[in-house]
Parts: sequence; C-alpha cells; structure tokens
Amino acid sequence: MTASPLATAPLLQVGVFTITGPVVATWALMALITALSDLLCRNLSLTPGKTQTVLELLVDTIDQQIRDTMQTSPARYRALIGTLFLFVLIANWSALVPGVTPPTAHLETDAALALIVLGATVFYGIRTRGTGGYLAAFAEPSWVMIPLNVVEQITRTFSLVVRLFGNVMSGVFVIGIILSLAGLLVPIPLMALDLLTGAVQAYIFAVLSMVFIGAAISDTHDPVGVKQGEAS
Repeated sequence: MTASPLATAPLLQVGVFTITGPVVATWALMALITALSDLLCRNLSLTPGKTQTVLELLVDTIDQQIRDTMQTSPARYRALIGTLFLFVLIANWSALVPGVTPPTAHLETDAALALIVLGATVFYGIRTRGTGGYLAAFAEPSWVMIPLNVVEQITRTFSLVVRLFGNVMSGVFVIGIILSLAGLLVPIPLMALDLLTGAVQAYIFAVLSMVFIGAAISDTHDPVGVKQGEAS
C-alpha cells in the first residue's frame, strides 16, 4: 500500500511529543535566521558598508511595501512582516539542499504560519481600534453580515495554508519525479524556476498578511485598509 504524500514519518519520540523531519528543519531554519541576523546586525554604523547597505535596502523595501499595502507607518509591523517573509523564503529555498524537504511543503507548518497571521490580525485590530471597535467591524455594513464576516476571517486564513502548501508541495513533487527519471543534470532549470517560485510565494504570503492586518486596523471594512499616518 502506498503511503500518503501528506504523511510524515516520526524521527523520535520525546515523552508525548513526536519529533518529525519538518519540526527539525523548522527549528534549524529559525536558528539559522537568528544567528545570521545577530551576525549581520552586530556592527552597524552611521557609515554603512556593502553588507549594511544591502540590509538597509531590504528593510526600506519592506517598509515601502507596508506603506503601500496597509497605508500606515511600517515601524509597528516591520518585524512581523519581515520575519514571515524571510522564513517562508528560506524555507522554500531549502528544497535545493539535498535530502531536505522544505517545511512549507507540510500542512502543519503552513497552518502554524497562517495562525500566526490570524493572531496578529486580531491583536493589531484590537490594539488599534479597541475591542469594541474591532468587534463592531464584523457588523459592517449591517449586523446581518456578522456570520459572513466571521466565515471570511476563517476562510482567508485557510486560503493562506492551501496556497502556500499547494505551490511548494507541487514544486517538490515535480523536481523529485524528474530527478528520479532523468538524473541529476536535467532538473537544474526546474530548480532555478523553483527558486523564483519560492520567492514569489514568500512575497505573496507577506503581502496577504499585510492585507489582512491592514483590514483589521482600518476605520472601514476595506481589505486594503485606509487608515493614514498611524503613529509608530
């Protein structure tokens, strides 16, 4: 009987907790991102070198995207959006490391990322508009819309999971199948395409996160958000 492609074989058991490959890969990536961040940001100066210039360009790009998408000051959301983007990007690209299946090719990782976005949406919505103001948004434009707005909150979180999982898993399957049939050299163009796809998926995930949070902090029930000039 063929095992399900969604099944994950356990590596070891620690008490009631089962440690799987995606869990190990996820923690390894988090450790890598933390170590690199500490190393690259350790010697920042007012006269930036090449590395600091690249980092500042990346931060400025993320800030500008937050301004364009959420129509608000980026300072409060920079860490969350930047971390989500970098993690998803590096996780997607980890598929190019022999023997490593990207954590984002597993539903549990994508579900955890989507729940982080959902939690941030609720947190920033309440922080910006107050509990009453945030809950009142579910009754816009009429109280009849409350069930539909609640369902929308759930379904768009689910869509984050399905979109990321489907695109990353399909890439892993295609490269794996061609690699098994054609050898090592033929899949190289597809691996380059997988790099591009991984970057695009990370960008889309980050932008959708901004859209959802922007809708929660806006004064109107607009998916893009129209709140201007929020203080950092």
